[in-house]
Amino acid sequence: MANVELNAVRKAYGTAAVIHGVTVDIRDGEFVTLVGPSGCGKSTLLRMIAGLEDISGGEIRIGGRTVNSVPPKERDIAMVFQNYALYPHMTVAENMGFSLKLKKAPKDVREAGVKRAAEILSLTKLLDRYPRELSGGQRQRVAMGRAIVRNPQVFLFDEPLSNLDAKLRVQMRTEIKELHQRLKTTTVYVTHDQVEAMTMADKIVVMHDGIVEQVGAPLELYNNPANMFVAGFIGSPAMNFLKGRCERGRFLLEDGSVLTLPAGLEHLSSGAVYGVRPEHLVRSDDGLALTVAVVEPTGAETQVIARHGSQSIVCIFRDSDLPQPGEIIRVRPDVSRVHVFSEQDGRRLS
Repeated sequence: MANVELNAVRKAYGTAAVIHGVTVDIRDGEFVTLVGPSGCGKSTLLRMIAGLEDISGGEIRIGGRTVNSVPPKERDIAMVFQNYALYPHMTVAENMGFSLKLKKAPKDVREAGVKRAAEILSLTKLLDRYPRELSGGQRQRVAMGRAIVRNPQVFLFDEPLSNLDAKLRVQMRTEIKELHQRLKTTTVYVTHDQVEAMTMADKIVVMHDGIVEQVGAPLELYNNPANMFVAGFIGSPAMNFLKGRCERGRFLLEDGSVLTLPAGLEHLSSGAVYGVRPEHLVRSDDGLALTVAVVEPTGAETQVIARHGSQSIVCIFRDSDLPQPGEIIRVRPDVSRVHVFSEQDGRRLS
């Protein structure tokens, strides 16, 4: 196991810069997710850690050693890819033990490593099968087993669950988290799915357009987003953003409706954005009037998409009294959970 340190890391393809001075410290044994929308640079950053992409500037250190010019095979990392990357002509056991075979490890050492990984991942009964005889989830476990056999300092996962169906993704998410808790190997995990990031990580790195927007524990990012991008990306459904202005201790929407400002922001007097999560809106007779557009019951809760003037607002209710499309409902925010953002640069003011 080892620390992974990224210091002012940059990447450019010719004159096109894609990573702009990223600095992140990943502690020994930590599970860190790199999350962000497609094209934000998270997979490129992971490939730079692996040595599959050259670094244009800055420094990458693994276990205290600068690895900028170190070939991938000498970095003591193991990478699990999105498409499994299994050899179709090899059995499960041969796939899992192939890296040890390349290192010319004795046969008994290879067999012991494969047996240990197979027991951890419940693959013992599948060792003689070929990849074509396995389900998607089983193939992904084989790819993980191949990484475990190497006993690396760092595991790197590049969107490993994106090819699986929804139910299997949830199952594999649990298995990967349990694997990390058992092995305690430093893990860097790339995903565009913020639910994966929230449920699996010790620490989340939110990326956008090649920069790091915020780094922190999952609930820290959920409760205290640094800016509108993080607030809108972390949490599902996304946070509602209402435009207006702060005036005399109140927040005035564009149609003149009034919302309460969080404590400590009564002094503000400017244009701003009022942020409240769908789960922090409650029904109230004296609340903001909304016109129900769509009702989506999911069992334990109901998502209601409503409109206030030209603005769409999502609410989550957990009672059985479901509104109907076209109905007028009134809601008020839990002011202790509200965030106010700068209209100019999107940073959080509250």
